[in-house]
Amino acid sequence: MPLLQRLLSYASSAFGLPAPAEPLPDGDEAHLAATALLVHIARADGVLGEAETERLVRLVRGRYAETDAEARGLIERAAAFDAQTRDLMGLVELIGEDGAPDQRARLLAMAWAVAGADGAVHEFEEALVWRLGRLLGFDDAGIAAAQTQLRPDEAVPA
Repeated sequence: MPLLQRLLSYASSAFGLPAPAEPLPDGDEAHLAATALLVHIARADGVLGEAETERLVRLVRGRYAETDAEARGLIERAAAFDAQTRDLMGLVELIGEDGAPDQRARLLAMAWAVAGADGAVHEFEEALVWRLGRLLGFDDAGIAAAQTQLRPDEAVPA
């Protein structure tokens, strides 16, 4: 059983949550975990607004899904997974903290883009992105540099 399915099973039994859905296709765990991280950041200020949702769709479509419909479906699954786990470190482990530096930097840039989607990076969002940067193995300079890698209207190339 893949690690993600084990975590979902554990969360459902430990917290009395519904049983997890069918197993994920191979390779989808990392995409779901990365998207769940982005959803977690988007929700950090307490609101998942339309601007943040649209930014999530653009970013996910540019990296983990081919169409808006696929992106929205992945975001829905990621939101449910985020609600079940709420464990940033577990999500980072699922995407692989030892992944390629450019992929980790891209994810961190995406996190900054989601945090600022509503026009402001709130202190909770900023703290969460900095924590994510640390978990991904970046120093202060790397985390700050990732903040300027994407324009607000830009999708992340695959």
